[in-house]
Amino acid sequence: MYGTKHLFITFMDMLAVIKKPIEQEVVAFGNYFKSQFTSDVKLLDSALRYVGESTGKLMRPMLVMLVAKCAGEVNEKSYAAAAAMEMLHTASLLHDDVIDESDQRRGRPSVNVRFNNNVAVLSGDFLFSQALNNAAVTDDCRVVKELSVLGKALSRGEIMQIELQQSGSYSEENYLKVIECKTASLFVCSALCAVYTAGGSEAIAEKFRKFGEYVGICFQIKDDIFDYSSNDIGKPTGSDMREGKITLPALHVLRESCNPLLVPIREKLGRSEYLDEKEIESLIRISVEEGGIDYANSRIAHYRDLALEALPDGLPQELHDALVAYIDYVICRNK
Repeated sequence: MYGTKHLFITFMDMLAVIKKPIEQEVVAFGNYFKSQFTSDVKLLDSALRYVGESTGKLMRPMLVMLVAKCAGEVNEKSYAAAAAMEMLHTASLLHDDVIDESDQRRGRPSVNVRFNNNVAVLSGDFLFSQALNNAAVTDDCRVVKELSVLGKALSRGEIMQIELQQSGSYSEENYLKVIECKTASLFVCSALCAVYTAGGSEAIAEKFRKFGEYVGICFQIKDDIFDYSSNDIGKPTGSDMREGKITLPALHVLRESCNPLLVPIREKLGRSEYLDEKEIESLIRISVEEGGIDYANSRIAHYRDLALEALPDGLPQELHDALVAYIDYVICRNK
């Protein structure tokens, strides 16, 4: 579908290609990162350990390590920067779950459900502090600056999303602005911090900044497509729409389709009203049947091409293959 032989290998094969140049670094980072989720306060320690058990595949830290190897070498500062970025992200998710009253995160009860809202918020605050500490470990003002930019982008994206819902301003342009803040910023930060801690040039940093941005956009569009499926991905189908979030597949059919069932849905969204269950089911079905998913996949293919074009020339083949496998894994994952 995306015109590359890499897409015909399994997910495990993709992960193997991604990890091959950074096998030792992945293990070292895993140990470093795990050590950050502890406290001498029993309740906080329990909450942090619970969070640490579900940190996923650590795709962004792996990007840090791959890019650092392309720009120079992976070192302790690289691990600290990757940990700071991932902790900042994790802290924001803990706070988001409280705000959204979410009851699940990655297929498990969210921290606010497993413990309570107070513990979730304060655990997030603790992780923010841990992120700052790791930023300081790098002893690099550029890393501190990028983490500050990231923190502001994450908050800005959430506020933008609320503002757009309140105004009924649903468009692909606004959708992209939100995901550039909420998701692409994480991959941009990963790439830039990797180059800085590895001693790479500003020219290399700019190329990988673009790569990170396009990978992040692919990541979020793919994530949003899951909301239109029945796959076991750790969140119920239609959950975004229940929260008033209208993502790319639905935006496409709302813009392009003449289906009469969409008329009252458009009117309701324009009045900033939440859709009911029947309307959500209709919008999901129409999005699938009338090309919304296909359109979203075509945009993923577009940004994938831009990401690969952004890669610097002359990378060692093993690292180039790992970065191609990285974006293809982002695109082909099923959760």
